[in-house]
Amino acid sequence: MRLMKHVVIIGNGIAGITAARHIRKGSDYRITVISGESDHFYSRTALMYLYMGQMEYHHLKPYEDWFWPKNRIELVKDWVEKVEVEQQQLILRNGEPIPYDELIIAAGSRWRRGGWPGEGAKSVHGLYGLQDLEAIEASTAGIEKAVVVGGGLIGVELAEMLHSRGIPVSLLVREKGYWASVLPPEEATLVGEHLKKHHIDLRFNTSLEEVQQDAAGRVQAIVTGDGEKIACQFLGITIGVEPNIAFLQGSGIETDKGVLVDEYFRTSVRGVYAIGDCVQYRKPPPGRKPVEQVWYTGREHGLLAAKNICGKPAAYKPGPWFNSAKFFDVEYQVYGDVPARLPEGWDWFYWQHPRKDQALRLVWEQESGKFRGVNLLGIRYRQEVCEQWIISGTKIEEVVTQLHQANFDPEFHNKYEEEIKTAFTEQTGRTVHGRKKRWWVFG
Repeated sequence: MRLMKHVVIIGNGIAGITAARHIRKGSDYRITVISGESDHFYSRTALMYLYMGQMEYHHLKPYEDWFWPKNRIELVKDWVEKVEVEQQQLILRNGEPIPYDELIIAAGSRWRRGGWPGEGAKSVHGLYGLQDLEAIEASTAGIEKAVVVGGGLIGVELAEMLHSRGIPVSLLVREKGYWASVLPPEEATLVGEHLKKHHIDLRFNTSLEEVQQDAAGRVQAIVTGDGEKIACQFLGITIGVEPNIAFLQGSGIETDKGVLVDEYFRTSVRGVYAIGDCVQYRKPPPGRKPVEQVWYTGREHGLLAAKNICGKPAAYKPGPWFNSAKFFDVEYQVYGDVPARLPEGWDWFYWQHPRKDQALRLVWEQESGKFRGVNLLGIRYRQEVCEQWIISGTKIEEVVTQLHQANFDPEFHNKYEEEIKTAFTEQTGRTVHGRKKRWWVFG
């Protein structure tokens, strides 16, 4: 053991950097962060705006470059090729081996391939990190047509990026609706119609069968499952991501789909933790999947791993589910449980603006009336208010009465909570109290 504990973190994404920051706050340990992707931490969720010309790279860095030496966080730009747990050291692609006392694996994900014939062609790319963006930039210069396969969040991001440069895009979705495994049918339809308004050639029930190449090995067309041939010069594959764990093969650290961890993010090897996208829970928390590849959970993982390394054990007990995204002009938020199909014993209410792309869905338990979750499209609600409703088991009538407390749409935006209350009463027959008027006395 070295005199000062040396904590090494593989990966400078949100999970790894959150861990580094909080270890520094809670200790005097030596901290080293290794990443081959970039010199510094950047906002991965804003990558699309680089391509669209709305931001420059330095805008994506939450911290100035002086932040790292000032906080004694050493940064190493290199790729980790191998983890030797017996020797407690990392083998790098270019640099000298790095020893550690405690290790955090926060290696993130990589975009998943589909195994289609011809998908190894040039100008076939997914979107996860900086190197992917650079490849997309190089492959889409001057092209006339692009195809994106995959009906999830990244697929829409990539379609919007290409659309911003005037490149016609066909978006192939295998399911019968957009993100149909997550969104209830009405929300899936709203988003699908919104994409079509932006001239995205959205095709449901359409699968990819084959990628055809020209003499130079570039994409020249794709063939769908129905045998249709679509000429294109770029193919985006956005069918999901998978934990980036190939470099751990043979290390002795137990893996399955991801690095297996307990509720304290401990792996099968003493002194080695794993957090973020690359993790698979041995026992998922109630209502959660074994692998959670979401920015918000990565940040929480990082915070808890830091506490555990700093001698303040803290188990992962996540609160209500939360996620957010943007479909061109429509913002999306979900708090709590809003499944694509209504479970037995639950009920829900859906409201949609007659002309605008705005909608809300409330979900509750039929018998008890306890609020379970909300979907929002084109409307913003405060996270702390929605979470409190869920955690405290607030009755649905009370939630509807208090909706205005959650809304934080920008000033001068129209708000529709009163219309929503009226529609809720008409549809469900449940009684909702009106908003109390405030009386002001001057003088």
